[in-house]
Amino acid sequence: MKLRSLIGITVSSLLLVALPNSAVADSAKPGQSMTHMKTAAGVASTLEAAGVILYVQGGATSAVIGENVSEPTSQVVFHIPVTANKAGVQHVGSNIIFFNTANNQYLTLKNPVIDLAKGVVSAIVPQAGDAKIDVLTITNASKAKPKMTNDKKAKQRTTAYTGATLVLAPGVAATIASVLGLPAGSLPDGLAFGTADVTLYSKLK
Repeated sequence: MKLRSLIGITVSSLLLVALPNSAVADSAKPGQSMTHMKTAAGVASTLEAAGVILYVQGGATSAVIGENVSEPTSQVVFHIPVTANKAGVQHVGSNIIFFNTANNQYLTLKNPVIDLAKGVVSAIVPQAGDAKIDVLTITNASKAKPKMTNDKKAKQRTTAYTGATLVLAPGVAATIASVLGLPAGSLPDGLAFGTADVTLYSKLK
């Protein structure tokens, strides 16, 4: 099955980086931020081969790199507004959905949050009693260093992180397969999911 129209609303919120500076949503002005995420080559086709489509409910846009998502080297790029909270930066109001087209079973990742200090992406999973679960591991979190730019005239600071590498956290692939009713081993453990760049805008003190 081809993702086609559904890919237009695919994945998103997976890439929100937790930072010490506060930021609160939507566009490039003080107090706001944006995430850019690119899936690893072949993730969409791997999921599609298992009968799974990946999409997001909420505000985000996406585009496909390559001829179509079933190509082994295809990638999907997402543009996601993010909002800060006390624990980090999250995408409030959007859910990431893994949907099995064969049986209509789905897994929801609600309001994902990236924590660079811990090197994980966590999300609330309604199918697990609303438990907060680490769903992705940031393999290069310890090396992440922000580039800060201060605009004194606008009284704005731009904090940019690039190249955060994400893989499925241990056991998550098996959990996804179980909830979706897929055969064991349908999704490889530690699947390389993608990379993320995050830009946060905050007021200069």
